[in-house]
Amino acid sequence: MKMVPIHMLMLLVATAFSWWGTRRKNITRSDPTFPGKPRTEDFKRKDDNVSYVLANFAFFGVAVGLVVFLRQVLHQENAEAANRVSMWMGTVYIFSLFCAFLSDSYMGRYITCIMFQFIFIVGLMLLSLLSWFLLVEPPGCGDGGGLRQCAAPSRRGVAVFYLSIYMAAFGNGGYQPSVATFGADQFDHADPGERRRKQAFFCLFYLSLNVGSLFSNFVLVFFEDRGRWVAGFWVSTAAAALALALFLLGTPRYRRVRPAGNPLTRIAQVFVAAYRKRHIVPPPGDHLHEVDGEGSAIRGVGKLAHSDQLRFLDKAATATEEDYHDGNAKNPWRLCTVTQVEEAKCVVSMVPIWICSIVYSVEFTQMSSLFVEQGAAMDTDILGLFNAPAASMSVFDVAGVLATLAFSHYVLVPAAARLTKNPRGVGELKRMGAGLVIALLGMVAAAVVEVHRRRRSGAGGRAMSVLWQAPQYAVMGASEVFVYVGQLEFFNVQSPEGVKSLGSSLCMASISLGNYASMVMVSAISGVASRRRTGGGTAGWILAELDRGHLDRFFITLAVLSAVDLVVFIVFARLFKGIEPEVEGISSSPQDDHIYIV
Repeated sequence: MKMVPIHMLMLLVATAFSWWGTRRKNITRSDPTFPGKPRTEDFKRKDDNVSYVLANFAFFGVAVGLVVFLRQVLHQENAEAANRVSMWMGTVYIFSLFCAFLSDSYMGRYITCIMFQFIFIVGLMLLSLLSWFLLVEPPGCGDGGGLRQCAAPSRRGVAVFYLSIYMAAFGNGGYQPSVATFGADQFDHADPGERRRKQAFFCLFYLSLNVGSLFSNFVLVFFEDRGRWVAGFWVSTAAAALALALFLLGTPRYRRVRPAGNPLTRIAQVFVAAYRKRHIVPPPGDHLHEVDGEGSAIRGVGKLAHSDQLRFLDKAATATEEDYHDGNAKNPWRLCTVTQVEEAKCVVSMVPIWICSIVYSVEFTQMSSLFVEQGAAMDTDILGLFNAPAASMSVFDVAGVLATLAFSHYVLVPAAARLTKNPRGVGELKRMGAGLVIALLGMVAAAVVEVHRRRRSGAGGRAMSVLWQAPQYAVMGASEVFVYVGQLEFFNVQSPEGVKSLGSSLCMASISLGNYASMVMVSAISGVASRRRTGGGTAGWILAELDRGHLDRFFITLAVLSAVDLVVFIVFARLFKGIEPEVEGISSSPQDDHIYIV
């Protein structure tokens, strides 16, 4: 009960900060997209920061303790619980693809943010009510020490539990990519000063995410470790509701970008048109089809300059006699514009980079599953002062993120900018490559800790302190900054306006597929171990009793996969060429009478 006043004080402080932020005078200027409508000079006002912090506080309040809840309350085995968490986390981010499609195509980012935050709140409320009345029986059971065992859950209770957490996953998955792109929309990319602030925005965005995670680790994990699951879930629900209220407060000052229509249809049209003209040799880029005027044929999207990559897709913008004589010049399934083709090229060229990030996400997801189970088998007494829940060790992950963000923003980027004469400092792809190297070291550190933990346990001595996990968490936190912040910026900058939410969702989707891949790996390893035990062979790698397994071998396997992935990533990063907007006054395609007709 002592934790409730602490958390309520934290919410009051957050509310006070948000009120103070709204009282500040906002400097406005004319919005070039919507003339006459003022917009704030800096999107990241304090009420926006606190809103996103609270939303992530609510999400991670459920996420960090979910594997323990599955084991202690629903009585699942270690491997099954790890797989369930991986599947749930994967679903959170796979939903982002669908929701980003709705955001870019029809709903717009502002409405998408509001709607999916509401769905998130409903899922958390259902989880809180369910735990209160059906699952956590008797009250206070399922504590970290295992002192009070929970009653076996009913099938109905388990079914509604999964409904609630997947509803929360749907809401959070839809909100995350939309709010990332919506935040970036507040900056005018044509303004050099705002371009620099936009680069800093992605660091602040990820900082807000981790501050929310830090609060949840400090507050909600201690609720859950003492069996106060219901109180913890209600606190998460209240935080999510307050986050939505603070987001709505900023409505009059937001800049909104209108949806550009279905991007999947436009990309499909490029491939269909290129296939229909597969026997045609495309002319030079300045003789391809493009509409007249400053704007492109895609609503709300500026023209893109022609590039020489993926030249076979240029066939879609190659005009033929058949196109003009049969009245097909306006049929996008036969003739596309240069901008439409470049949009498709952009998406296709980003896919290999995106695929390479999936292996990293397999490593990343271990912090919420196998790292926690490893910590639960260690001594959680902290210097004789208190017992720390195994899940609370992820505070060192957040500490690694915060330290690396500060180092990157204040030291690395300015120093690199002076050396390279490039105001961006270190490019996104180079940062992502550095993150892959650091993550490899994190897996090696986890394997080393596991080897020593098993030796100490097998010798019958005192259990190894859980603080030995701090380095692996901190190293993985440092890798997050380079990989995920670089990824967010890369997909946002390189995606045309009509697919920016979809680009941001690719970052989330890589986390999703990483979770699914982790689940498949754990299941495969557990299946092999089961067959070995049946045949009288040795024990497997991931067992209910970790002392009898070889978790270190699993971590080493991930390190080897990461090394292979790094080599593939370097190859595709060197081949990648980004998109360029058309320079004002210089058309990539002349008027129709200058278009080369095959």
